[in-house]
Amino acid sequence: MFTETTDFDYNTVNNRLRELAFLNKNVRIYLKDERTGAEDKFHAEGGISEYVEYLNRKRTPVNAVPIFITGKKDMVEVEIAFQYFDGYSERLFSFVNNINTREGGTHVSGFRRSLTKCINRYASDDIIPKNMKEKMGGDDVREGLTCVISVRVPDPQFEGQTKTKLGNSEVTSIVDSICTEKLTLFLEQNPLEAKKILTKAVEAARAREAAKRARELSRKKGSTSLLMAGKLAECQEKDPAKREIFIVEGDSAGGSAKQGRDRSVQAILPLRGKIMNVEKARFEKILGSEEIKQLIGALGCGIGRDEFDEEKLRYHKVIIMTDADVDGAHIRTL
Repeated sequence: MFTETTDFDYNTVNNRLRELAFLNKNVRIYLKDERTGAEDKFHAEGGISEYVEYLNRKRTPVNAVPIFITGKKDMVEVEIAFQYFDGYSERLFSFVNNINTREGGTHVSGFRRSLTKCINRYASDDIIPKNMKEKMGGDDVREGLTCVISVRVPDPQFEGQTKTKLGNSEVTSIVDSICTEKLTLFLEQNPLEAKKILTKAVEAARAREAAKRARELSRKKGSTSLLMAGKLAECQEKDPAKREIFIVEGDSAGGSAKQGRDRSVQAILPLRGKIMNVEKARFEKILGSEEIKQLIGALGCGIGRDEFDEEKLRYHKVIIMTDADVDGAHIRTL
């Protein structure tokens, strides 16, 4: 069927069938491409717990075995599996009746609410040392989390432009209550695993506060501190649309660039090479780098999800002028 009008991509079909095998435990699925002879078979005895392990196969887990939660209430079936890893991002995949809800929805809201509540409640317990007591937000408890949520809803209502967001309001409280009951029990019965999870969340909360303080300090200093330190050679023009900034490598290159620039519209900022990999560093460590702080201050548009404002950019042309070597590549990558 459809052989004349449809071109099937084997990898796309392969990924979807693997996904379905994880979502439907013990179902065996066979795939064969008669065009090329390629074939695969899928079978997941562990269900979505095995799915989480598959997603984390190249990462270092914090809790050795994924936490699995299941329950049923008011005809809604809930399955949740999650595991923390040593990274900082959140990876959450949600499904309703095997349909991928990429935009999330009420089932995701219920889980997130429950997770934040349970971790904070556990942290306030008398058995937890004082140095581990910290008020944690949702982003803190979900840092380094890989999670798969699968619910089966009798009459799902989908929202959004692409209909990939669950809108049934009753599902929020159902997922919340099932998850809270089971997760609370898990934390009480598995103190070693609970401590690992709590430690990661506490570290995330403290890092967030440290980053907030660093941002505030960075804003106070702003670009004025760069001018005072002599790093940024500012231009005379005040209109950002006419201003240019050249990012150069090192003070020696900065000196040459300053001599050859058009002082009226061209600013020069020298940076050293081998800047840290910001993709893998915590926010407070990033803001602890003098080179990065100089760049943030010079550009003037702030940093962070809540504070970055492109309209405040002080130069509408940012030109990277570095050597074609490793140090220059580090600056270009940043």
